[in-house]
Amino acid sequence: MPRSWVYRFSMAGLLLSLLAGVCHAEPVHGIAMYGAPKYPASFHAFDYVNPEAPKGGTLRWAVTGSFDSLNPFIVRGRPAPGAGAADVFESLMARAQDEPFSLYGLIAETIETPPDRSWVEFCLRPEARWRDGSVITVADVLFSWETLRKHGRPNHRAYYNRVVKAEALDARRVRFTFAPLAEGRAGERYDRELPLILGLMPILSEAWWRGRDFEATILEPPMGSGPYRVAALVPGRSLEYRRRPDYWGRDLPVRRGTGNPDVVRYDFYRDDGVALEAFKAGEADLRREFDPTRWASGYDFPAARDGRVRQEALAHGRPEPMRGFIFNSRRWPFQNRVVRQALGLAFDFAWINRSLYRGAFKRSPSYYPNSELAATGLPSPEETALLEPFLAELPPEVFTQPPALPVTDGSGPAGLRANLREAMELLRGAGWRIVDGDLVDTDNRPFVFEILLNASADEKVALEFARALSRLGIRARVRTVDSAQFQGRLDGFDYDLVLYQWISTLSPGNEQAIFFGSAAAEQPGGRNYAGVRSAAVDALAGSLGQAPDRAALVARVRALDRVLIWGHYVVPLFYLGEDRVAFWCRLHRPAVVPLYGFLPDVWWVGDCR
Repeated sequence: MPRSWVYRFSMAGLLLSLLAGVCHAEPVHGIAMYGAPKYPASFHAFDYVNPEAPKGGTLRWAVTGSFDSLNPFIVRGRPAPGAGAADVFESLMARAQDEPFSLYGLIAETIETPPDRSWVEFCLRPEARWRDGSVITVADVLFSWETLRKHGRPNHRAYYNRVVKAEALDARRVRFTFAPLAEGRAGERYDRELPLILGLMPILSEAWWRGRDFEATILEPPMGSGPYRVAALVPGRSLEYRRRPDYWGRDLPVRRGTGNPDVVRYDFYRDDGVALEAFKAGEADLRREFDPTRWASGYDFPAARDGRVRQEALAHGRPEPMRGFIFNSRRWPFQNRVVRQALGLAFDFAWINRSLYRGAFKRSPSYYPNSELAATGLPSPEETALLEPFLAELPPEVFTQPPALPVTDGSGPAGLRANLREAMELLRGAGWRIVDGDLVDTDNRPFVFEILLNASADEKVALEFARALSRLGIRARVRTVDSAQFQGRLDGFDYDLVLYQWISTLSPGNEQAIFFGSAAAEQPGGRNYAGVRSAAVDALAGSLGQAPDRAALVARVRALDRVLIWGHYVVPLFYLGEDRVAFWCRLHRPAVVPLYGFLPDVWWVGDCR
């Protein structure tokens, strides 16, 4: 065949390919952060679902708080529960709940990325559709990336601005090219996590959002592609999602056995005690219980005694949240690490756990409790190598002492005396002294601050902490505000000490810089609640996505954990290590509980049995 003919046929084939939107990538159905994903291309459904679960019925939740927006991707407003879930807005890929971090095709049929993960390419499913039946296009994907990197929450802006080029390759393929690392370890030129982060990007309808103010709160149901749509709402009172019988992806492996109820309804209550009473009265079907005292004694009512309401403690393997009293180190006097350390000595976990919670809790010794990621003992050689460049900045305890929390005998005020004496010695060394019963600094300013809460259930533990602090001459006021005011103050870092939490996965990555990085310390709506500013934290958190394998990731997370622990940014609280759920007997769940624990999306409605 003449060379000119070969060229003509090649160009014709390329043109036909572009017009037809043919995928050129190998049919890679899934991706894992490290190694190969668990499920093969031929998998039928996830192991933790019942693929034959019946559809139908209503699932009702009684929740506390309120909402004023159906746009969960912006700082402004209080997003509705479920609004950001894959039930309404879908991403290119779906996350498996029984692997540390693996994704499988959803809107995207395949994913391709080179070994160095310098770019990622997705091929969209031709059958993927918006709620109105229109096709999900590459233009929608590019619009989503552009919109979220400019107008989304701080985490979206941070992630998506690391893309240096986004392009449509044909009618179904889109490619994102990443910026190389400014500073990487040997062989680590690109962030390994970014292809997965792009896979989890929520996809927005360009046709629906074009001309609307994306940064404004909305109550008009936005165009989604997921299995549910907003069917009814009364702002601040109720919200109802209805399953779509025409949902395009109902037969995908990642969707089988999920989204089973016809209706998912949320009713809102100002107080969790009232929400519990609504559940007991049969006005709600499923409830998570975080209060061990209530779990032990609050479910003694007729329907529970005769078996119509059941309680289950579901074991899981995920890290528990780091929940605690978070110091705002932007404010006086909490800029001082020694002051933060001293206040931590006044928290009597053993007494509080025994007297308030029947001994049900475990203390959180780590920012990643209940996982292999938690730092223990002295630093390993790998951790030491990561920490040594910051030797001058870090407190010596990072290298010389295992992470440890203050211990008491649980006997109450008498058992706390030794810790309070140690706390007073630290405070005196930092220039504080007692004057007329008040602790004052060198400028005679009394040590007075506010503990901010958003749930009345937390008042008892906060008041116990405040009582112990009063023995040091510190006056701590406890203030509980409604969900709207709490969110506004949290977003603006308008607090002295706040009871809140960070939630991490088994594969921590770029989000850790959002939680603890210096660049996030002054971003309104950001998650660096403590105001951490540390070169060591920045370097360690920024390196997680570059770890070449699981062992390296674990070493980096443990090193980061040590720096955060010895920074005394938080007075850690406690965790259960299991998910406690109560439900009416008509609800059912699969036999397998995934690695990440309780997953209501796979439950279904049936008959009591």
